[in-house]
Amino acid sequence: MTNETSETNETSEISAAPSADGPAVRERHRLRWNKVPEVTVYFWIIKVLCTTVGETAADLLNEKAGLGLTGVSVLMSALLAVVLVAQFRTRTYRAGVYWLAVALISVVGTLISDNLTDNLGVPLETSTTVFAIVLAVVFVVWYRRERTLSIHHIDTTGRESFYWLSVLFTFALGTAAGDLVSERMNLGYWLSAVLFALAIAAVAVAHFALGLNAVWSFWIAYVLTRPLGASIGDYLSQPTGDGGLGLGTVITSALFLAVILGLVVYLGVTRKDVSNVSERDVAEPGRAARHAARPTG
Repeated sequence: MTNETSETNETSEISAAPSADGPAVRERHRLRWNKVPEVTVYFWIIKVLCTTVGETAADLLNEKAGLGLTGVSVLMSALLAVVLVAQFRTRTYRAGVYWLAVALISVVGTLISDNLTDNLGVPLETSTTVFAIVLAVVFVVWYRRERTLSIHHIDTTGRESFYWLSVLFTFALGTAAGDLVSERMNLGYWLSAVLFALAIAAVAVAHFALGLNAVWSFWIAYVLTRPLGASIGDYLSQPTGDGGLGLGTVITSALFLAVILGLVVYLGVTRKDVSNVSERDVAEPGRAARHAARPTG
């Protein structure tokens, strides 16, 4: 699940430029750069950390700051909107902007599920089913319009819109499904984390050993990391009397945010989560076009 293919981080679109004499006389390559990181071990580590922060930060703002679910939802949704505008405006993947959006969307996705359950009284069975259906609809529409669900081609505004919509509902679905499993099986935080980790391991085995489609392997694992991160966050932050370690939401959130920040800075400097597209290619699109057109055989 670390790499779907060996494709580069770029795609090439060819358009004809009309001349004053009438018909088009030349072709122009418009390069669009992938807006999301390569799926590496760093990706999954930060993803789980972000889901943990999404759980603990939502609890922190709801309980300690006294904003309530509605107040926290409005605040975090507004912040997410601002960061997504910045993400859409970037020309290519930028680690800081991208992972800030993921961290915020993890909180918002968690709050969507919590609002349905706590404020509106929607049963977890219902919300889990609804989120699964909505996510499936997003995937179907995405594929019908773009003919791909590959995250190696998040290179147009339309594809990026579908990508972030999918991410939002994977967090909401992961929250509802994780809460449903944990409550029905009454496993506690630590055993729940082990269960979801084993489920992710099973997906990895199905992909690498049994040939499960890479795209579906990725998105199934993406959903499962949400309850995994939430279980870890709850285990660390909740009181010992409730089965946790009693670190509290403040310490847990600060700890994980510090690790996320360190990893994002590292990736921003080393660019280890970016495909083999050089900075010179980004600065000189014509050079990248010639490189993309060069035969590989």
